[in-house]
Amino acid sequence: MPPAPSNAVFRALADPTRRQILAMLRDGPRTSGEIASRFESSWPTISRHLAILHDGGLVAAERRGQEIHYELNTSVFQDLARHLMEWVTPAEPGRARRRRRAQKPQEA
Repeated sequence: MPPAPSNAVFRALADPTRRQILAMLRDGPRTSGEIASRFESSWPTISRHLAILHDGGLVAAERRGQEIHYELNTSVFQDLARHLMEWVTPAEPGRARRRRRAQKPQEA
């Protein structure tokens, strides 16, 4: 079983602005300036959002001259998806049946 994603991943995903940044990066790498230009927030605010995404491992950053280019780190998303699927996929088939039976309301 792969290790569970860090709390930093969930923290990064908790904010709607950061999720918008991730959606933007689905189309490919962008500079920090390109990302910031799409938001009404101040540059320091967007910079902080990018730092949190980077800390969570959701984006990779590469400095090219004076620009920083950000792109999605898809391996972290794959690990996260596997982890979340473990929550809904029972480890033992009989265990899931027992749990569902226990949740059924009793007939009067």
